[in-house]
Amino acid sequence: MADSIRKSQRLWTSTPIHGSRLPDAEAINQRIRTAFEHLEAEDFARRTHFIGGRFENLYLDRQRIPELEIVLGHAESCARAILRLGRRPLRLGFWFNAQEPGQETSRHTHEEEDELLSGVYYVTVPKHSGKLVLLDGPLTTRIMPKAGHFLFFPPSLPHRVEVNRSAEQRLSIAFNLGPRPED
Repeated sequence: MADSIRKSQRLWTSTPIHGSRLPDAEAINQRIRTAFEHLEAEDFARRTHFIGGRFENLYLDRQRIPELEIVLGHAESCARAILRLGRRPLRLGFWFNAQEPGQETSRHTHEEEDELLSGVYYVTVPKHSGKLVLLDGPLTTRIMPKAGHFLFFPPSLPHRVEVNRSAEQRLSIAFNLGPRPED
């Protein structure tokens, strides 16, 4: 999987952004989307960041949707390659972000604990559903996400998501990776 990681470092910024594509993403994303559509509020272990009338972060037990193991396994494999960690144990936390028409995700970072790498995986990205906006000091980079793709970036990088101007839900899975606490 490390072979499928792309690094895109712009000459005018010092922040490395990495990308990868999930093999068989279309079929996996369809199953995730279908399972997600059948979830109720009580199915989520936790919901946080109530901003603009919605919870931006929806936490779910990873066994609830079997395809999450594939997505999160790929994210962990890419993170090991990006961070050059080998077999060192990693902690991976994840959450869904379901952005309905007219909604956006506020500016934030992921540096809450001892994260080493943050990222996002795109399940559904309707046309006009908003770009990922990376705020690197005085520079702003807008990235048009694609379903089936991962983006990896430093947890300290401020970012947000533009307003979803489509008529459909945009669904992504965000995650943080950090060192696993000693047993």
